[in-house]
Amino acid sequence: MRVPDADLFNPQSVMDSDFSPGGASASASVDPDFGFAFDDSNFSDRTLRIEIMPDLPETKSDGGGCCSIADWARNRKRRREDFKKENGLFCFVSKIKIIDFIGQSEEQILNCNLPYTVDGVTYENQDEEAMAMVEESPSDIGLNSNQIGNDSIYNNDSSKNMDCSKVLRVKTIHISSPILAAKSPFFYKLFSNGMKESEQRHVTLRIHASEETALLDLLSFMYSNTLSTTTPTALLDVLMAADKFEVASCMRYCSRLLRNLPMTCESALLYLDLPSSVLMADAVQPLTDAAKQFLAVRYKDITKFQEEVLNLPLTGIEAVFSSDDLQVASEDAVYDFVLKWARTHYPKLEERRGIFATRLSRVIRFPYMTCRKLKKVLTCIDFDPELASKVVLEALFFKSEMPHRQRALAAEEANATYRRFVERAYKYRPVKVVEFELPRQQCVVYLDLKREECTHLFPAGRVYSQAFHLGGQGFFLSAHCNMDQQSSFHCFGLFLGMQERGSVTFAVDYEFAARSKPTEDYVSKYKGNYTFTGGKAVGYRNLFGIPWTAFMSDDSIYFINGILHLRAELTIRQ
Repeated sequence: MRVPDADLFNPQSVMDSDFSPGGASASASVDPDFGFAFDDSNFSDRTLRIEIMPDLPETKSDGGGCCSIADWARNRKRRREDFKKENGLFCFVSKIKIIDFIGQSEEQILNCNLPYTVDGVTYENQDEEAMAMVEESPSDIGLNSNQIGNDSIYNNDSSKNMDCSKVLRVKTIHISSPILAAKSPFFYKLFSNGMKESEQRHVTLRIHASEETALLDLLSFMYSNTLSTTTPTALLDVLMAADKFEVASCMRYCSRLLRNLPMTCESALLYLDLPSSVLMADAVQPLTDAAKQFLAVRYKDITKFQEEVLNLPLTGIEAVFSSDDLQVASEDAVYDFVLKWARTHYPKLEERRGIFATRLSRVIRFPYMTCRKLKKVLTCIDFDPELASKVVLEALFFKSEMPHRQRALAAEEANATYRRFVERAYKYRPVKVVEFELPRQQCVVYLDLKREECTHLFPAGRVYSQAFHLGGQGFFLSAHCNMDQQSSFHCFGLFLGMQERGSVTFAVDYEFAARSKPTEDYVSKYKGNYTFTGGKAVGYRNLFGIPWTAFMSDDSIYFINGILHLRAELTIRQ
C-alpha cells in the first residue's frame, strides 16, 4: 500500500512508515504481501549470492543444531566468549569491506557478520586490479555477541578468521531492491549510497553456516511479512539476524511470537541477556518487559525461593527487586539479601562496589529502610563512601517530607523503571519514629494504614509494623480485626509487643491515638502501662469502641483521604 505523497526511498518516510513505533503497530498484518515475488527473476532487479562459510570449531552446536533454549544459550555464550578471547575487547569499530573484482560482473562482496554501516566512505587504492571501499560505523557501537568473527577480514590471527578459501556452499537468490530497502535501513543505504556500487546488479553476502537458515527466513519475511518457523530457538536466530540487518518489523514479529509462547525462567533470563543492540530496540521492549514481569511474579515471595533467587544472574535480580509487588518483610530485608547476593557473585571488593554503583543500588528503596539500617549503610565497605552518603541523605530527606509531598515524589516515578520512592507491599508496615532521651527515654511512633489494608484484615487478620527501638529493646505494633470481649461483633484492635524473648523485663507507659474528623487532629484512645517480658504484647481489642462495619463505613471519621493515621507514645517507667 503506497502512502500518498511519500517517497519510498526517502529515509524519513521509511522511518515513519516501518521503523517508528506508531507506524508499525501492525506492520506485519497490513503491509502488502510480496511473497509471490521472493526469489523470482521476473520480479527482481538484483542477484544476491550468499557464501556459506564454516563455523568456528568452538561455536558449532553439539547436536547439529540447538533444539532447546538452554542449547541456544550455551551455544551463544560459547560464541561470545570465543569472540572476547579473539578480540580482547568489548566494543569495536564494525567494518564492511566491499571488494570490486574486475571480470566478475562488478560483484559486491559483504561480510554480513558486520552489518552496521554509515554514510561516510573511504577509498583505498590497493593495486591496479582491485579497489576496496571501507565503511566504518561509529566507534561506540557495542559488541553484538551473536556476531561471530566480526572484523575477521582484518584480524591477523588466521586461525580465528572466517577463511575465505573455504566456502562450504553458495546460494543464489533473486531480490528486489525496493522491497529490501523499504524494510531495512541496511539495504536502503547499500542500494542508495550514490556510488557506483549501488548500481551493481550482483551482491555477495558472506555468512557462517549457523546463520544460513535465519538469513533465508529473514529475507522471506521481508517479502511475505510472516515466518514459517515457530520454535523459540529458530525465532531467536531470526531475531538476531533481523537486528543485524535492521529489519524492525521482523524484530517486532519475532518478539510477539516469543511473547506468546509459554515463558520459563530459563527463557525469561535469556531474553534479558540478549545483546545490548537487541535489548535497546523498541521492537523487543514488550518481550523484555514480559520476561521481567514473569520473573517478578514467580519470585514475588522470595522467602519461598531464597536459594533459587540467590543463584539468579544480575538481570534476574534487577527484574525481581524492581517490582512494587515484592512480598518481603521490609526494605531492610531487601538490602540484606542484595548485599548477600553481591558478595556471592562478586567476591572482589572493587567489582562489588562497581556493581552497586552502576546497577544494584537502584533496586534498593533506601527511603523505606529503618534509620538503624541506614546507619549500617554508611559504614558498609561494599558501598563507595560517596554513594553511601548520597543514598542515606536522600532517604532521610524523604522521611522528613510531609505525607502529601512523599506521595507526589512517588507519583513522579510512576513510569520509571526503578522507583526509589514507591512503597512496596511489605509484610511489616513502615513506621516513622521520633526518639527522645531527656527528660525520660521516650519515642513517638506513627503508623499509617490504607483503607484497602484494613479491608483485608476482616474477619481475623492482622498486620504488623516494622520494629522500632526504645532503651535498646525492639518493639512493634500490630493491628487486628478481632471479636470484642463479649464476642458479639468484629472490631478494630491495636496492640504493642516486645520482640526479645527470654528473661528481659521492661516497664513502659504507653498511649494509643488516632486522627479523626472533623479536626483531623490526633485524639487519645487508650492509655496504659505494662511490664513487658520477651514475646509479650498488650493493647486494646476495640480501640474505637465501635463495630467493624461502622469503623469501615464510607462516612467513617477515622479514614482521612483513605488513610488511617495511628500514633503510639512509649515512655520507659522510672
